[in-house]
Amino acid sequence: MASPRTVTVVALSVALGLFFVFMGTIKLTPRLSKDAYSEMKRAYKSYVRALPLLKKMGINSILLRKSIGALEVACGIVMTLVPGRPKDVANFFLLLLVLAVLFFHQLVGDPLKRYAHALVFGILLTCRLLIARKPEDRSSEKKSSPPGNAGSDGNAGNTEEQPSLYEKAPQGKMKLS
Repeated sequence: MASPRTVTVVALSVALGLFFVFMGTIKLTPRLSKDAYSEMKRAYKSYVRALPLLKKMGINSILLRKSIGALEVACGIVMTLVPGRPKDVANFFLLLLVLAVLFFHQLVGDPLKRYAHALVFGILLTCRLLIARKPEDRSSEKKSSPPGNAGSDGNAGNTEEQPSLYEKAPQGKMKLS
């Protein structure tokens, strides 16, 4: 049976991947939703107007929208279908994209309800990346004593494992006043 950590990472990967494939597709084509597509076009025009540096670099609203949409679709497919390390790379790129989108929303002064989904999915991407990159549980490894803590006879190699704080705690009732 798979560990809870593995189940969590796989569930988040598939859900986030499908979400970003869907959102990227909306940015690329009106076939899924004409209203959402036209709203994306309007939003990206305001982003380019608010950031003149993009115009100076030769990036118009169409190029920005289609680039972000294509990157979302590609990373979403990787998050959904490709096993291993590429998922973490796609996760990282999507997290950078979400941060950029949040920056654009703040730049044009959008209200929170317009970018709340980006905040939520940014948090989910961060959680997925942290869970996936967390080292395996080390409870099976023996704890080594810190340097300088020698045993009672002065031999550092003969130290016994110290009891945890929970084991040292007095047992019985606690008086609360």
